[in-house]
Amino acid sequence: MDRQELLRLDREHLWHPFTQMRLWPDEPPLVIARAEGNWLIDVEGKRYFDGVSSLWVTVHGHNVAAINQAVKEQVDRLDHSTLLGLAHPNAIALAAELAAMAPAGLNKVFYSEAGSTAVEIALKMAFQFWQQSGRPEKKGFVSLEGAYHGDTLGSVSVGGIDLFHQVYGPLLFPVRRLPQPHCRRCRLGLTHPGCGLACAEALETLLAAHGDEIAALIVEPRVQGADGIIVQPEGYLRRLWEIARAHDVLFIADEVATGFGRTGAMFACQLEGVTPDLMALGKGLTGGVLPLAATLATDRVYGAFLGEFDEFKTFFHGHTYTGNPITCAAALANLRLMRQTRLVENLAPKAARLAEGLARIAKLPHVVQVRHQGLMAGIELAADKAADTPYPPGLRMGHRVIMACRPKGVVIRPLGDTVVLMPPLASSLSELDHLLGAVEEAIVEVTEAGA
Repeated sequence: MDRQELLRLDREHLWHPFTQMRLWPDEPPLVIARAEGNWLIDVEGKRYFDGVSSLWVTVHGHNVAAINQAVKEQVDRLDHSTLLGLAHPNAIALAAELAAMAPAGLNKVFYSEAGSTAVEIALKMAFQFWQQSGRPEKKGFVSLEGAYHGDTLGSVSVGGIDLFHQVYGPLLFPVRRLPQPHCRRCRLGLTHPGCGLACAEALETLLAAHGDEIAALIVEPRVQGADGIIVQPEGYLRRLWEIARAHDVLFIADEVATGFGRTGAMFACQLEGVTPDLMALGKGLTGGVLPLAATLATDRVYGAFLGEFDEFKTFFHGHTYTGNPITCAAALANLRLMRQTRLVENLAPKAARLAEGLARIAKLPHVVQVRHQGLMAGIELAADKAADTPYPPGLRMGHRVIMACRPKGVVIRPLGDTVVLMPPLASSLSELDHLLGAVEEAIVEVTEAGA
């Protein structure tokens, strides 16, 4: 099928996520046919560096032989078998590996298929934990302003991005919010580091008054991804954890985006010595090959679900494809390859190279701020840098930048007028230079052209 026929069928039948479909026909999309390493190749044979890791999931690049071979071998052995009342070797082995590599104490693993469901499971576990621990009044949740935890209703409830979530308000449960740790736009009107992490200390005030009603706090550790790569100040995450522990409130770490090396450590919580009670994983778990997610729990949480059959303490949750053998095979191969290549241990030079290029980009006249952690970066554009005046949303400046990157051989995706860079962890230094050069040129072209 040629490109024009594919585009015709796309317009007639395919509804794309997070996309205003009325505008879609005006900018015919790239149709990606295959991939090699860290590069995507469209149906016309043009190559593009995958600067967004195919939505933040690609670890070793595409079509990695070791992962593909593991998937092929597993297909020939066992395609699917439920975990309801049965088990299979891959689910068992992967659970053991995840427990061994996670922050100490997260010994129990519950599988699902996406980050949203991993978070949903964590919320339900936290709620049911207190119901079965003699504290039924602990029903509430606390999350951060600007949070994003997925698109199912529970994860949307604890999310905090009005653009995505406001329309669903009548369907959601109420949540208490903490000020976002966005130092440039501090809602408390303070300046870091003299602020004493007041945005974190707000949790102490909240829990002193309402801790007896709160089941859990949920946090994206170190980086709030979907709100524009908002990087938390050093010590913020650990302080939240300390306060939650002091008030016996469960701590849920949403490591869906930050896990598996993305922030420079295997898990972002490990950067500050934090052990959550529940941790949601996804995205990089299979190396970006197949959909698989997991929710990890401590023995304390798990223990509240143990009882006699007629006590009905069971966690009544599960999906048809929970812990599918093929997806688990991909994850096991991904983790094995991460160990063999010492991928996480070798990220520091890549993060440094990214930081060098970002420092140059930060000097551009319409770049108001660059935020980055590990191999996560957000470049925020502004109409007036000195006055911190944003562009009118209708100009779609972030979108125009990513479209200008395509002729330069780079695919990325913006969050509003924040241009997001999320290269595969296996990117070479020269590939990072290519990404940074294309983005810098595109920003200059688009912002100089103006409205």
